[in-house]
Amino acid sequence: MSKVRIAQLSCGPEYSGVQKEIEEAARAVDAELFYPDIRLEDIRSGFDSFGLDVRSPDLRLSIARARALVEGKIEADAVFIATCFRCAEAAIVRNELRRYIAENSKLPVVSYSFTERTTAGTLLTRMEALTTIARRRALLAREIQEGLTLGIDSGSSTTKAVVMRDNQIIGTGWLPTTGVLASAESAIELALQQAGVKRSEIQAVGTTGYGRFLVGEKIKADLIQEELTVNSKGAVYLADTQHGPSTVIDIGGMDNKAISVQDGIPGTFTMGGICAGASGRFLEMTAKRLGVDITELGPLALKGMAKKVPMNSYCIVFGTQSLVNALAAGSTPEDVAAAACHSVAEQVFEQQLQEIDIKTPVIMVGGTSLIEGLVKAMGDLLQVEIVVPHHSQYIGAVGSALLASGFIKG
Repeated sequence: MSKVRIAQLSCGPEYSGVQKEIEEAARAVDAELFYPDIRLEDIRSGFDSFGLDVRSPDLRLSIARARALVEGKIEADAVFIATCFRCAEAAIVRNELRRYIAENSKLPVVSYSFTERTTAGTLLTRMEALTTIARRRALLAREIQEGLTLGIDSGSSTTKAVVMRDNQIIGTGWLPTTGVLASAESAIELALQQAGVKRSEIQAVGTTGYGRFLVGEKIKADLIQEELTVNSKGAVYLADTQHGPSTVIDIGGMDNKAISVQDGIPGTFTMGGICAGASGRFLEMTAKRLGVDITELGPLALKGMAKKVPMNSYCIVFGTQSLVNALAAGSTPEDVAAAACHSVAEQVFEQQLQEIDIKTPVIMVGGTSLIEGLVKAMGDLLQVEIVVPHHSQYIGAVGSALLASGFIKG
């Protein structure tokens, strides 16, 4: 199999020591990273036509390289855009380049704002997703599930399993992630029991999530896939939006994913977050502080008013402190729950949804999509009605089971 050629458009990773981490992540997915080679006159003309008064020579060079890619002067399979998160000018250029390439080509794009602590491990899922889209576009375009397949999502907080037969979900399993392998085995057994089938009858298996490699190796999975492509496929399948544009938002236990999807295939995407204050973990801590189950947090938040409780920290520790102070000052549990949901939604909006083009329908998936207060807060911020499909909490397992059917033999 030939290497996927990823064009790098960047400013600053060489000086911060991050470039070697980017290259290591690319090597890990057997991709070839390269800088598009252009002429000096291309830099001048490309910069003038782009319309941004950019001072940085590296950013000017990135603009010219982007134009060469769009115009077909340089061949590439995917694009990786990286700039330092501390630079405001770079942030503007990064977003404009991402939008320009996505609107004027079919190249998958991921943009990333790095710090000097960025590691290859942090970048690995993004690189893996880029190579998957480039190599397996035909597989990702798959619209229906066939045969009898099993999908497992080994997540940071929960492990999910789904059994599908001929485009229908017939069994599900859901457990907290304790031991990765033990949780996966238990979730699989639950799904098989509900489906009324034996493991020996399963024709193909797919895994995703943080524990995908460990679980996939143990159960000899046919497909081991990162969660960005799998979740986007599962989301549009469940929401019945496999044709046309859509946006997928998955607020997880440790990180978040925002994906712009066209005809079932992710185009631009981002994942991560500055702090766990923008994750489902913060909502779990809020529920614990309020003395309610996480399933009760959503209805509680719908009864409150977020603006009554000030929340201005990205940090999960300081965010929790704000909630404690609010309760001590007499704020109601309803208002505190609403403020926590609004805080998470606002941080995802500020940190990640600026990195992709929001196109309707907007689909929320993952376990946090069942928290009504969070869904409402996100809808209020985006001024759209959020779609939460049935089985949204099983998104990764569904996508894995669907895609695994492409590996059924005979």
